[in-house]
Amino acid sequence: MVILIVHVHVKSEHIDAFREATIENARNSRQEPGIVRFDLLQQADDASRFVLYEVYRSPEAPPQHRETAHYKTWLARVTDMLAGDRTRVFYSNVFPSDAEW
Repeated sequence: MVILIVHVHVKSEHIDAFREATIENARNSRQEPGIVRFDLLQQADDASRFVLYEVYRSPEAPPQHRETAHYKTWLARVTDMLAGDRTRVFYSNVFPSDAEW
């Protein structure tokens, strides 16, 4: 498994629109065969900060995801909503084992 955690800071006037666009992207992303999980989290003490928690079956799946129509639509919709650059970090799975997902 490959885990990607993306931190996003959204302009306050775009919080609801960002949530809507990202939920739509997440719904579609969860249908991709290479994706195990695709979660959207919102920070409890700062509603303008979000985390995308993405779990992929293989190293090839993240670049395949970025080629989908729903990802490209999401990116076009949210780019101007962001208060700064997204930060992304890839992780390797430790526990539970890949077979337990």
